Amino acid sequence: MRQIVIAILGLALLGGALAQQVRIMGYGGQDPAIKVRLLDEVIGASLEAEGITFTYEPLEGDYNAALFNALSAGTAGDIFYIPVETAPGIIATGKVLPLDGLIDTNAFIDSLVEAYTVDGTVYGIAKDFNTLAIHYNIDLFEEAGVEVPNAEDTWESFADKLRGVAALDADVYGACFPAGFDRFGAFAFATGWQTFDATGASNLLDPDFVEAVTWYTDLVREGVAIQPSDIGQGWTGGCFATDNVAVAIEGAWILGFLRNEAPNLQFGTTFMPIGPSGERGNFLYTVAYGVNVDSPHRDAALRVLEALTSPEAQQWVLEQGLAIPSRTELADNPFFLEDTPEAVANAVVFAGADDGNVLGFQFGTIGTDWMTPVNDALVAIMTGQSSVEAALTEAQRDLDALIQRAR
Repeated sequence: MRQIVIAILGLALLGGALAQQVRIMGYGGQDPAIKVRLLDEVIGASLEAEGITFTYEPLEGDYNAALFNALSAGTAGDIFYIPVETAPGIIATGKVLPLDGLIDTNAFIDSLVEAYTVDGTVYGIAKDFNTLAIHYNIDLFEEAGVEVPNAEDTWESFADKLRGVAALDADVYGACFPAGFDRFGAFAFATGWQTFDATGASNLLDPDFVEAVTWYTDLVREGVAIQPSDIGQGWTGGCFATDNVAVAIEGAWILGFLRNEAPNLQFGTTFMPIGPSGERGNFLYTVAYGVNVDSPHRDAALRVLEALTSPEAQQWVLEQGLAIPSRTELADNPFFLEDTPEAVANAVVFAGADDGNVLGFQFGTIGTDWMTPVNDALVAIMTGQSSVEAALTEAQRDLDALIQRAR
C-alpha cells in the first residue's frame, strides 16, 4: 500500500547534532491535516527545541491490515495508532512497548487505561474517545406531550417515552435501533453482562443477555423503534435528521453531521437509560498511541507520545471540536460548561466513560468478526424470521466455533 508521508518539520541540525526523527503512523482521510496542525501549532516548537522532529504517515484504506503488515515486515512507525477494537490482536504481536514506569497513566480516565491493559500491563495511551448517549428531538417530544429523556430514566420509563412519541403519527418512531452489537451491546452491559467470562467464552444464552435482546428487539417489533434501512437510511444519525425519529443513540460524532445536515433541528442529549443491574451500560470507542518496541528512537518516541497526549494538545483538540479528551483534568473545562446543545452533548459523552458498566469496543484477538453472529441474530429477530431463543441458540453455536478457531 502506498504511504503518503507528510513531513511536518524537516530534519534540523540542532546544537551540532542530527535531530531524532520520530515516525507516527495513523489513519488517512482527515487525520493527516489535523495531525499536521496539532504537531505544528501546538507541540512542534518545544519538541524541536529538544532535538526531535517527526513525520506523520497515514495508512490509507484498511488501517488495521496495513499496520499488521508493517509490524510483520519491521517497517512500522516509532508510534502508531492502536484502535480499541483491534488492540488485543495488535498487542499480541509483541511489537508494542509496555508503558508501565515509562508513562504516567494516572492523569487519564481509568476505563480508557483499562481498555489498553493486558495482564496488568498498559500498552497504549488513549488520544481521545467517544461513548454513546441519547440524543433526542425536542420538538417531537413537545408535540407528543411527553417528557424528554433524562438521566433518571430506566429501561421502562425510557421505553414508555418512546411509545408516547411513536403514537403521534404512523410515520413517527420513538427511536432508531440498528441490528448491530455496536449499539445494542450497551444495553447488554446495562444488565451486568460481560462480553467474555473468565475462561474467554461468550455466553449469549445468559439470562441477562436474553433479557437485553428481548427488550431491544421487542420495541422494533412493536413499531416503536425502527431500523435505519426501513426508512431509507444507513445509520441512526440519518434517521434522526429526518424528523421522523425522536431518539438516536450515538456518540459525539453525530454533532458535526447534524450541524451540516439538520441545522434547524432542536435537540438535547442525556445519558443512556439505567438497566436491570441498576447501572447504565456503554461502550468506549477510542484510539490510543502505542510505541514500537523495535523503535530506534524509543526515548524520543515516548517524549512525542507525552506531548501528543499533554493537556495543551488535548485542550487544542477539544477547542477545535474534533474529539473528547482522555485526561480527567479536562472534565471541568469551560468548553463543557457552555449552554449550547453541542457543549451539553460533549459533556454527557465525556462523563459516560465513568458511568456504569463501560467496556471497550473490543472482542479479544477475534476482532470485530465476533459481532457477526449476534448481528445476524438481531436481524432475524427484528424481521420476525426467528424467535429470540432460536436466533440466540444459532448465534451461540456460530460464535463458539469462531472463538475456537481463534484459539
